[in-house]
Amino acid sequence: MKKTAGIHHITAIVGHPQENADFYAGVLGLRMVKKTVNFDDPGTYHLYFGNEDGNPGTIITFFPWADAQQGKIGDGQVGITSYAVPVGTLSFWEDRLKKFGIPYSTHKRFGETYLSFTDPHGLKLELVERENGEKNAWNIGEITSDTAIKGFAGATLYSSQPAKTTELLEDVMGLERIGEQDNLVRLRSYGDIGNIIDVKTTTNERGQTGVGIVHHIAWRAKDDKDQLDWKKQVQQNGFMVTPVKDRNYFNAIYFREHGEILFEIATDPPGFAHDESQETMGSTLKLPDQYEQYRERLEKTLIPVEVRNLDE
Repeated sequence: MKKTAGIHHITAIVGHPQENADFYAGVLGLRMVKKTVNFDDPGTYHLYFGNEDGNPGTIITFFPWADAQQGKIGDGQVGITSYAVPVGTLSFWEDRLKKFGIPYSTHKRFGETYLSFTDPHGLKLELVERENGEKNAWNIGEITSDTAIKGFAGATLYSSQPAKTTELLEDVMGLERIGEQDNLVRLRSYGDIGNIIDVKTTTNERGQTGVGIVHHIAWRAKDDKDQLDWKKQVQQNGFMVTPVKDRNYFNAIYFREHGEILFEIATDPPGFAHDESQETMGSTLKLPDQYEQYRERLEKTLIPVEVRNLDE
């Protein structure tokens, strides 16, 4: 049976792009690995944040809509995005959240302690200590590789049909069910990061699109051939899958599972350094070929955004 290594990336809708960059780069210390545009809506940024190299399993991406209405987190969405930090660093992150006036709470789940908070636009986030995963060598401000976020720990899915979502993750995506606790089913993939998925077994109101919600979650495919094998497998299990879409930094296919969550399967290659160097990733606006002719216009209309060291 085919098995995905876990989460490739998570994509969310947020508000003002500078507030987005200040939080994920300035507060959480992630690297902006790519500044580009939404390929389906080039008047909107598509910002990517991850570890130093922008590896799969570390990437969160955003469509910033500065004046859009607030969304509602609910069924049919990723409800909570969890990040992995090095063991022994949760107190560092508590102090950092206090420093920037970010309210947080702590709670235990499946024997682990989680630090829970929201970003400026309402996305639910968590930090949890994990042994697995390589250290993130990207340093900014007071964050060093000994304390930096490694990548995703996982995600909590809010499904309108939890049993069917869980069945899909086990029987089609190849995750292993490893526990149940407090209205959650926990599943695990074989990867070192982005490998723990909790599915909420109770339902609530359906989520609504807008600022502060996750748009989709993407799973890892090894390469183009592996992705086509995934496409065939998902279709054979009764799901409608899109044609392969070239997203420049990976190829993507999409389908909506029975619990109404939008799933993507994305290729690990080519990555983010093929149209700029590893050293300069994220420093300038990169456009796909079809929009390069509109660069001057886009640079005038897009809200300026930069990475700022908020510890200075």
